[in-house]
Amino acid sequence: MIPVNLAIEDSLSETVIKRLLKDCGGPWAIGTVYGGIGVTYLARTIRGFNHAAKVTPFIVLADLDADTCVPEVLPSWLPHGAAPNMVLRFAVREVESWLLADAEGLSVFLGIAANAIPVDVELLDDPKRELVNAARRSRRREVLDDIVPAARSTAVVGRGYNARLAEFVNDHWDPHAARLAADSLNRAMTILEAFEPVWV
Repeated sequence: MIPVNLAIEDSLSETVIKRLLKDCGGPWAIGTVYGGIGVTYLARTIRGFNHAAKVTPFIVLADLDADTCVPEVLPSWLPHGAAPNMVLRFAVREVESWLLADAEGLSVFLGIAANAIPVDVELLDDPKRELVNAARRSRRREVLDDIVPAARSTAVVGRGYNARLAEFVNDHWDPHAARLAADSLNRAMTILEAFEPVWV
């Protein structure tokens, strides 16, 4: 077993990483999961995680959001480089891009046509908004209730957003199909598939 700690932005990112670990290499033994309170926490604590990765491997997943590109962000997060057991990956632009990249699987889950799912997912300015808008086309009450915010609500997503998408990730998402349409996902999976811890 490969012991590993995780650091994530939110519960959906945690679900995605755990699913990827099932599909990529291993076997992994997940220890502590840090974060879940946004990207600011990860940016503030990443150097400590990097130091701790000398003892236990760490996988950190963050959204690139509005930042231009990963090579411009990495030096500010890890100015002295990543420890051998540190896996730091950014979803371009949000982890929802990786879900949208499995257009066939997501369309079936939402109950909409596959051509209603946006293409070129890593070029989308707001993948979360695009996913919610795709869900608006659904006639499935559970999809509308959970993913789409209620009428006149100021919320960005529905109250059951994370739970409903966790169901998709765990039971329906095909990351191997999605990696063909999302380069940042493909790079993350390639690293996880080849990962071997280095003990110092």
